[in-house]
Amino acid sequence: MQTLAPGAIFKFGQTWGKLLKRKAFTRGSEIGLIFSGILIGIGAGCAVSGMSWISKALHSLIFGIEMSEWLSASEIENKLIVLCAPIVGGIVLGCVLFILSRRRKRAMVDPIEANALYGGRISLTDSVIVAVQNLISNGFGASVGLEAGYTQLSAGLASKLGSKLKLRREDMRVLVGCGAAGAIAAAFNAPLTGAFYAFELIIGTYSMVALAPVVVSAIVATFVARGFSGDSFLIEVGEIGTITPADYIPAIALGAICAGVGILIMQGVAFIEETARKSSLPPYLRPALGGILIGLMAMITPQVLSAGHGALHINLDSQAPVQVLIGLFLLKSVASAVSIGSGFRGGLFFASLFMGALLGKIFAMPADFITTGSLTPTVLAVVGMSALAVAIIGGPLTMTFLALEITADFPITALVLAAVITSSLVVRNTFGYSFATWRFHLRGESIRSAHDVGWIRNLTVDKLMRSDVKCAKLGVSLAEFREAFPLGSAKRAILLDDNDRYAGIVSIPEVYAEEVESTKPRSEVKDFLQFENDFLLPNMNAKQAAEIFDQAHAEALPVINNLIDRRVIGQLSEAHTLRRYSEELDRRRREAVGEA
Repeated sequence: MQTLAPGAIFKFGQTWGKLLKRKAFTRGSEIGLIFSGILIGIGAGCAVSGMSWISKALHSLIFGIEMSEWLSASEIENKLIVLCAPIVGGIVLGCVLFILSRRRKRAMVDPIEANALYGGRISLTDSVIVAVQNLISNGFGASVGLEAGYTQLSAGLASKLGSKLKLRREDMRVLVGCGAAGAIAAAFNAPLTGAFYAFELIIGTYSMVALAPVVVSAIVATFVARGFSGDSFLIEVGEIGTITPADYIPAIALGAICAGVGILIMQGVAFIEETARKSSLPPYLRPALGGILIGLMAMITPQVLSAGHGALHINLDSQAPVQVLIGLFLLKSVASAVSIGSGFRGGLFFASLFMGALLGKIFAMPADFITTGSLTPTVLAVVGMSALAVAIIGGPLTMTFLALEITADFPITALVLAAVITSSLVVRNTFGYSFATWRFHLRGESIRSAHDVGWIRNLTVDKLMRSDVKCAKLGVSLAEFREAFPLGSAKRAILLDDNDRYAGIVSIPEVYAEEVESTKPRSEVKDFLQFENDFLLPNMNAKQAAEIFDQAHAEALPVINNLIDRRVIGQLSEAHTLRRYSEELDRRRREAVGEA
């Protein structure tokens, strides 16, 4: 394996860095984004290759297997190591969590959350920490994949580059997508899969501006990873007959089944996490407890260990009875749920592929009664792995292109597309979340994808309001009020009680109209009060403010400091709020399609 000298890499990075610092190659420049995508692809390919090598080295050192072997496909004679390795890994990870709990109070931000809420800004330090935790978890045999670490580290590198170049918000989001695309492309030797992973799951939309840098990053990362390791993730499906319309029926049925199973797995992970939170065990002790359960299951079969690359290939080629496949599926699903729920760091990307392949082979037996014979167990395994991955991870086109790139068989891809559409449709209409967004929901976040909603949170009332507010005391007489507020001086005045707390709003034209038109005029200013219990808080966003205006039927409302003091600090009109909200919406639309 050939590698570049560190000095050459440093000089290469310096040259590109100087080039990219020029304005023509940074802000708003598609050419600049493409060059940035090349750099990110190189970084992602190196990150994936490095993490993969470290993981295999840990497996070899801890479990005593060859570096060329997959852990989940190995025959490990020493069952004590199989039992103890996940426990030791849980203890090591627990020590890391204990140290982090003392030094870092803020939560780690992943690429989806960063692009949805923070304009693509991710801490590179946090990304490295996540990658290290993922390596510890996977290296000691926890039933998680490295894809979460790959994407986190690559996206962190991309975000760091964007910050150095002082890129605007939309460009930062594209670069984070480039990092994720490169990571997945390098992990599976599948550039189209990586690109659509970025579009569907990380950027949240497809645009012409993002197309070139994301695809370039995915292709470059694939070549870099292939140059380092030479590994390729391929599945041989053999010769199949002509696909008929009747063959789509079992594919669609399998997609629906995978959707239901995926929902159960996601809820199982959430149940274990909630049980762990309600227990008296501190977070840094939970991985060790989870390691005990994982070790016990691994003593039954080591196929539950790690992500499951080797186990997937074993079961695709084997003729194991259905009972064995069902047992293995149950063990792997429980091991994955326990791993994530007990605090091991990682994702379910490859685990969902492995479990989906098992579901497909299990489904092959009843499918024989309604097919023409073209749908072999291996074909259904490919359909199942894509359908379950869509149910858990999301990204219908991502998983469809993955099936195409790992099988190089277009007729199977058409069946996969039918299954993943069915799976995605069922999950969206019955559950509404993928695994990542479900976990955001459990934490109290309302995001369901990587669509940029962070700008809405930044467009807050305190940034929109006017601070020059016309105020008067609640006990002032009408004559004094009219003297202080001549007709035409303002549209409204805010009244305060004796403690300077908000009491309501008075329409100044209405006060003067009462003087002229009413036969029984109201005698006190408080008789004109409106919106006594309607107001805005400074941390509300524009969307929330618009909803309050609509409910109160008010043209303008005061902004108070908090619900206890009720001190008036400003005023905001509905017209200004809706105008600024519409301007920002249009700006985001133009940025997404490349008009800005």
